[in-house]
Amino acid sequence: MNRYPLWKNLMILGIVLLGVILALPNVFPQDPSIEVSAARRAEMTAGSADEIRAALENAKVPFKRIDTLDNGKLLVRFTSSGDQLRGQEAIEGTLSERYRSALTLSTDLPGWVRALGLKPMTLGLDLRGGVYVLIDVDMEAAVDQALERYVEEIRTQLRDAKVRYTTVSRLQHQVVVKFADAQAREAGYQIIAKEFGDLKLENVDQGGDYLITLAMTPMQEKQLKDFALQQNVTTLRNRVNALGVAEPNIARQGERRIVVQLPGAQDPGRLKEILGATATLEYRLVDTEHSVADAEAGKVPAASRLYRDRDGRPVLLKRRVIVTGDQITDAASGFDPQSGTPMVTVALDAPGGRRMFDMTTENVGKPMAVVFIENRTITKQVDGKPVKQTQKVEEVISVATIREPFGRRFQTTGLDSSEEAHNLALLLRAGALAAPIQIVEERTVGPSLGQDNIDQGMMSVTIGFLAVVVFMGVYYSWFGMVANVVLLLNLVLIVAIMGLLGATLTMPGIAGMVLTIGMAVDANVLIFERMREEIRNGNTPQACIAAGYDKALSAIIDGNVTTLIAAVVLFSFGTGPIKGFAVTLTVGLIASMFTAITCSRAMINWIWGGKRLKSLPV
Repeated sequence: MNRYPLWKNLMILGIVLLGVILALPNVFPQDPSIEVSAARRAEMTAGSADEIRAALENAKVPFKRIDTLDNGKLLVRFTSSGDQLRGQEAIEGTLSERYRSALTLSTDLPGWVRALGLKPMTLGLDLRGGVYVLIDVDMEAAVDQALERYVEEIRTQLRDAKVRYTTVSRLQHQVVVKFADAQAREAGYQIIAKEFGDLKLENVDQGGDYLITLAMTPMQEKQLKDFALQQNVTTLRNRVNALGVAEPNIARQGERRIVVQLPGAQDPGRLKEILGATATLEYRLVDTEHSVADAEAGKVPAASRLYRDRDGRPVLLKRRVIVTGDQITDAASGFDPQSGTPMVTVALDAPGGRRMFDMTTENVGKPMAVVFIENRTITKQVDGKPVKQTQKVEEVISVATIREPFGRRFQTTGLDSSEEAHNLALLLRAGALAAPIQIVEERTVGPSLGQDNIDQGMMSVTIGFLAVVVFMGVYYSWFGMVANVVLLLNLVLIVAIMGLLGATLTMPGIAGMVLTIGMAVDANVLIFERMREEIRNGNTPQACIAAGYDKALSAIIDGNVTTLIAAVVLFSFGTGPIKGFAVTLTVGLIASMFTAITCSRAMINWIWGGKRLKSLPV
């Protein structure tokens, strides 16, 4: 009656063993460590480890060993957080010009565990340490950029249609097109209405000038701001993923802010630099028909614009842009095989490739410039207080003669360093920000504080587990000890499943784990109480075991399903810590259904099933 077939016992045993193996990496301790990377315009060499070792030995800082990571960086392991901090001071104090260091925690896995491809469970920001950043998106700048695009597009449309106009300019939240006479305005209105009919157009007569004003509707402006915010979230996520930060949490907050949580961030300074960067490129033809000296004197042609290169020399370029960073689909950094200077290989989308091919075909032998555009945040003193301002920097990094037509793939040179080329390629791949951003709040959680949270969380799990173990052993005798064993298996399977799914464990997740302990043993309480009831009814011990599991099953399923519904709702509508709690709770419910029902019955069947019993130790 109470015997599982051999195949079922083997299946249960296999699942348990697999869970133990998957959870094994989490048993090994985490070392306070320092990840060392090359500083700007420096490289990691074969002697880098020796230099770092010498710096630590001279400072009399004990360390375990120095490992070489897959990305070429070095990882220095210590036995205590105090040695870790002293080690960072030694490295920064003597080697700061060549190397950058970042505090972290690193699990010390044996070689055979690494050979199996096993990794410990990912820890969240509050446990592993990392960076929390609150970003404000400049929505007004997003609207201004859209209006500037309208200005350029209207100029191009009117010029192509050979409609004479006086000026096209932006005035506050409007684009104003000025004509010399009513006939030209009527022709211009037909062109503009055809291309920009979704905007609010209006003819205005003002002091002898014939104007057309264009403005976005409130609905269009709201949609533009929503798109800019969502596009920035996507771009920031792409940038963080390219940097290799595990389990980043990037989410919208309110109407204009973005929360970025980067657990285990190795280099907070570089991460903030990449998050806030807005570098992109524009390709324009050089205006060789007009004088640069006249342009410097203020006589800039209407179809041209004056730029400067990185050395401050003036360069006169056509206003019409060939392609922009928005049309770049891929970018990779490298070195020019001829000059040996840093370069970025660029790939365009199909429309951009066609436009580039057409323009280079028509302008063979003429110079083309690459404009590097970046929004930099600078701090100025206003009334004695530091105020952050965003400054747009546009500089020509390269001017080259078009020797032959090219299309979707080509190289861009003129960059200062290999690091700048690498960062530019990363930003181009991730996409440009739809609006400038500013970091308004920043918090860094150190690995040592994260370790304290881990220790406190583990203590809470241990105390909760031991309290349940004592209660079950005293109240349900040997059957209670079986419940304690499967409760331990439940914790092992939770860790294994979360590691397999790549879920992130946070402090709320640990709280969900503690709650799961109580809920997991609840199923065994229902089963054992049902057995006691069957014993009081005078049934045989083997019949009591079978009835306990069979008749309590529906109540167990009902209780777990209702809790699972609550967990799904929390995950669907919650954010950050709430999602972590919901994930752990869901995994715990699934694991407890397997351990409390299947595993406990398999153990009871193996110990007491098929025997002639006078009573049950329950």
